[in-house]
Amino acid sequence: MAFSSRNTVSVYSVLSSILQVSIFAVLLGAEKSGAQFPYSSRNGERHSKDYCAMYDICGERSDGKVLNCPYGSPAVKPDDLFSAKVQSLCPTISGNVCCTEAQFDTLRAQVQQAIPFLVGCPACLRNFLNLFCELSCSPDQSLFINVTSASEKLNGNLTVDAIDFFVADTFGEGLFDSCKEVKFGTMNTRAIEFVGAGAKNFKEWFAFIGQQAAPGLPGSPYTIKFQSSAPESSGMELMNASIYSCGDTSLGCSCGDCPSSPLCSNSEPPPPHKDVSCSIGIGSFKVKCVDFSLAILYVILFSALLGWALFHRTGERRSSSSTKPLLDYSDNGDINYDDVLRDEMKMQKMVPRMGNEVQISIVQRHMSSFFRMYGSWVARNPAFVLFSSLAVVLVLSLGLIRFEVETRPEKLWVGDDSKAAEEKHYFDSHLAPFYRIEQLILATIPDSRHGKSPSIVTDDNIQLLFEIQQKVDDLRANYSGALISLTDICLKPLDEDCATQSVLQYFKMDPENYDDYGGVEHAEYCFQHYTSADTCLSAFQAPLDPSTALGGFPGNNYSEASAFIVTYPVNNAVSEVGDENGKAVAWEKAFIQLVKDELLPMVQSSNLTLSFSSESSIEEELKRESTADVITILVSYLVMFAYISVTLGDAPRFSTFYLSTKVLLGLSGVLVVMLSVLGSVGFFSAMGVKSTLIIMEVIPFLVLAVGVDNMCILVNAVKRQARVLSLEERISNALVEVGPSITLASLSEVLAFAVGGFISMPACRVFSMFAALAVLLDFLLQVTAFVSLIVFDIMRAEDNRVDCFPCIKVSSSSEEDDEGINQGSPGLLSQYMEKIHARILGLWGVKIVVVAVFVAFCLASIALSTRIEPGLEQQIALPRDSYLQGYFSDLSEYLRVGPPLYFVVKGYNYSSESRHTNQLCSISQCDPNSLLNEISKASLTPETSYIAKPAASWLDDFLVWLSPEAFGCCRKFVNGSYCPPDDQPPCCSPDEGSCGLGGVCKDCTTCFRHSDLNNDRPSTEQFREKLPWFLDALPSADCAKGGHGAYTSSVDLNGYKSGIIQASEFRTYHTPLNKQSDYVNSIRAAREFCSRVSSSLKIEVFPYSVFYIFFEQYLDIWRTALINIAIALGAVFIVCVVITSSLWSSAITVLVVAMIVVDLMGVMAILNIQLNAVSVVNLIMSIGIAVEFCVHISHAFSVSQGNREQRMKEALRTMGSSVFSGITLTKLVGVIVLCFAKSEIFVVYYFQIYLALVLIGFLHGLVFLPVVLSIVGPPSRFMPSVTQGEPESLELN
Repeated sequence: MAFSSRNTVSVYSVLSSILQVSIFAVLLGAEKSGAQFPYSSRNGERHSKDYCAMYDICGERSDGKVLNCPYGSPAVKPDDLFSAKVQSLCPTISGNVCCTEAQFDTLRAQVQQAIPFLVGCPACLRNFLNLFCELSCSPDQSLFINVTSASEKLNGNLTVDAIDFFVADTFGEGLFDSCKEVKFGTMNTRAIEFVGAGAKNFKEWFAFIGQQAAPGLPGSPYTIKFQSSAPESSGMELMNASIYSCGDTSLGCSCGDCPSSPLCSNSEPPPPHKDVSCSIGIGSFKVKCVDFSLAILYVILFSALLGWALFHRTGERRSSSSTKPLLDYSDNGDINYDDVLRDEMKMQKMVPRMGNEVQISIVQRHMSSFFRMYGSWVARNPAFVLFSSLAVVLVLSLGLIRFEVETRPEKLWVGDDSKAAEEKHYFDSHLAPFYRIEQLILATIPDSRHGKSPSIVTDDNIQLLFEIQQKVDDLRANYSGALISLTDICLKPLDEDCATQSVLQYFKMDPENYDDYGGVEHAEYCFQHYTSADTCLSAFQAPLDPSTALGGFPGNNYSEASAFIVTYPVNNAVSEVGDENGKAVAWEKAFIQLVKDELLPMVQSSNLTLSFSSESSIEEELKRESTADVITILVSYLVMFAYISVTLGDAPRFSTFYLSTKVLLGLSGVLVVMLSVLGSVGFFSAMGVKSTLIIMEVIPFLVLAVGVDNMCILVNAVKRQARVLSLEERISNALVEVGPSITLASLSEVLAFAVGGFISMPACRVFSMFAALAVLLDFLLQVTAFVSLIVFDIMRAEDNRVDCFPCIKVSSSSEEDDEGINQGSPGLLSQYMEKIHARILGLWGVKIVVVAVFVAFCLASIALSTRIEPGLEQQIALPRDSYLQGYFSDLSEYLRVGPPLYFVVKGYNYSSESRHTNQLCSISQCDPNSLLNEISKASLTPETSYIAKPAASWLDDFLVWLSPEAFGCCRKFVNGSYCPPDDQPPCCSPDEGSCGLGGVCKDCTTCFRHSDLNNDRPSTEQFREKLPWFLDALPSADCAKGGHGAYTSSVDLNGYKSGIIQASEFRTYHTPLNKQSDYVNSIRAAREFCSRVSSSLKIEVFPYSVFYIFFEQYLDIWRTALINIAIALGAVFIVCVVITSSLWSSAITVLVVAMIVVDLMGVMAILNIQLNAVSVVNLIMSIGIAVEFCVHISHAFSVSQGNREQRMKEALRTMGSSVFSGITLTKLVGVIVLCFAKSEIFVVYYFQIYLALVLIGFLHGLVFLPVVLSIVGPPSRFMPSVTQGEPESLELN
């Protein structure tokens, strides 16, 4: 519905005349009826050759339709001129005739209505004309026509009232077979829908033709009863004129109109494309090859693990017993903490000579030296470092004066290099932008017992729809002081009435017509006869396809529809050119408010549901979403801030809590994070990069989650230093201890985030750029401003000043003096890591289980990730309480029409020397593999092509309009100017009751004779001259092929006189698209189709639909995701190698990080989270965050001493608690708050994904990684030599 307006509207060309095609029967029937026994019984030759059953006109009906005389007479020999006229229309009739010139002129005038529908298939047209030529003028008319009823007119003459027409079944079948597939391009449907009311066989067609029409309505003026057998004693015969197959070589039709033609036998539609999915049968089950392969791989890996454990455990034990570490803390497997603390302080005193014992890389050596000198300098100059670092960030923040927010969806989600964006721009600039859509969906409520929705087509509901329409018509919106109504902005195909798509069009949008036309019965009649009944014609003079105004119906049972769909097409403009859509946007806002305030209560009171949307609704709701979760985000920040304050502080004691807490330090850390975000946004704003509101919500959270880790690690590192050391030594030692790992983690995060900058989607690219710079600034501020704040906080505590109120100083006590010494003692978390966690992981059985479980889940996640579907459900991108949630659900449930699809041809050369015309068209003499024929064939396999029906073709209709056979279409006055059809001004005044053949247009002639054309194709000059005539020609009963309205914007006439039409379009529909995968697959299918056709025809053709621009990204989203993930992992690996100089350690780190990402994708598959730019950015960012869970443990392991087992325990003891409390819990508390967000996108793509990331990262960092390091970790960096030098003796008590 929302997508069908342009197609449906242009359908207008079906106009009243199109419907009156049924009049053919009428018209033709009016020409002559058969002979009748009562009126010619005296003549023994009443049923014989060369004898007429009807001759001449004896009267007319009240509506002006002529009636034949019921008297038989011998056939008459016409004069030469009349004979030539008869032969021009009825070449099978030569010699005598059974019609007068007046009858023949009536026949000719009436059949001209049918000719534009059928002329594209000459065989069908010839068979169709033969039927009525035999009926009207055949000299042997009495052999197959029998007058069965007559009536007397006021003038006393008898006129024909009913006839029997004896026609052979072979003729009827041949006629129907030759015409059943003929297309009427303007309406994207078959011509039989108009000339035969959609007949399924020739008997239904004949029954339609033979119906006697009521006065004023199209149809036969008398009853024609078609008979398939003649009475044996009557002397009558069956009319069985020559029949032409649509595949006849002399009158051949195109492949689109005649798929059975021998010429088309070699161009069958391509076989349906089937996804080649490998599967293996196991009993009654089928398993995908990838799943089976991964299962086999797991069995092999698990077997190898068990074998390795059995063969190497003994050797590992021997190695452990023969190697005594420098600092042996264990006694029968237990670690004595007092020894640990004493030896740690010894090691701190020996730090200056640690280079003699630890093999570290050159980069690390320089980093350690730098951090040692830098730490001392910061401790001496905290104020200078603090204010200078803040000054730099504040300078960057000045760019905020140029801060702008981008809210246009096409600018947020479509890349500048997007092929779809380029094609949309080309379409909009050369043809016309797609209409703006305003829509209402009224639906019945399903029955509570059976779950089936009742029909909505009732008197009360239609009356309700009239009331709603009245309110919409009365709506006025203020725009720059002017009042704007729907009529000011709506689409008007014929420049008069709005092309509103509504069942009310069957009543001309006038409630007064409801009862006059017959109420619901009339609507149900129009559902089946919308193409053939004049009273069903819309107010904008076009047939209304009920599938565009009804929804929720099974098959074609429109009367069972459960929804009314009302669509208001509104004129659109290219958005880049000023504010041309300002009036429409103002009206749309007023429209939405009207629906909420008045229409919704009206509908609900009638026990119906109402969903609604406007063109600007999505943009407005996205703006609202950007502010909908401000409170949620602020609560998340406050929770994280509270947790930080508690975590950074020491173990609370009631007597000293005001000294040991670090609320002020935590608050300062949060402010540092905010400054880093402001600096990033300010920098890019100064560079002219527009921001998005989601950046201001998500990036602070991400940077805070990342920055908190560094804050906790730095503070914990300082707290681990002995109080007896000077402040400078404590700061420098802490930076030496954790500086390299913090740098490694931060650089990895920055690079991982920066990789997102390669994503073509602007919103995600800008998000990644802003996040990368914000994380970098946050890291720099952490090691400058925050370290300075730590120095100030230590000085505050040592000076007994109260936290948050440093101006208040309290007296010291001995208990407080001991507080500093106790800073080095471990907390409960550290003791858990040391005495429980590490010991459990040290058990070989546990190691085997851990490796087996984690590898199993990783391989399972690989299998699951193949089931992730690309896309982003529109409902997820909107607030949970948005009115569009119900609208999109109703679209999916009730929609029976797919989005319009345009095939755009660039550089069409219409010159006589070019073959382009026949390579594009689909009428007679067009190439079998022409573009339009290929589209028609593709529509035969809609399940794979996603093309619902053949395309409406301006080119076919133009060539038919030019054709001499369509003598009522392309006409000219004596002076050579355009002459409209006889039923249009100035040939016929609207005030006249009927139009005759006289008047100002009596001397008009067809534009061309056959001799003027070359194989029925115009010359270059003829094409150039007549194309504007066609595009300006109004469709009507006498010529339904006029192009005005239907094709006004289908051809770009700029520069067309050069012989090249730069752009033109052929429109059709996609099949209904209900899932994200349907949209993606339809784009892929359309592009593959156009690529194949363009290559075959050597003509550039591309598909276009309104949704392509938003769904194009999903065509290669998997490729984008995998490439960016690979680049991010490569960047992390390079950083690790450069800083650690250990390929072994770097490989293990990257392997675990990759497993975290793979497992996260597995969780996405389990939670049915789709793959899109948002999730791709999350996956890339997860690499940076996952590094934090791994790099600190890995770095601590590499600089610890002892065997792998002992080094693993030491790494968990020193860094395990920091990873758990400073990384895991800080992220966890902030993420959990997001589950209360109003925006579904926050819940799905931030809460669910980040929660999964935190849990998976925690398990890998603190369970899997330590086990892997204890099994295959890199060798210790300690040299086997004993450390030289004697440490100073320290008293701990």
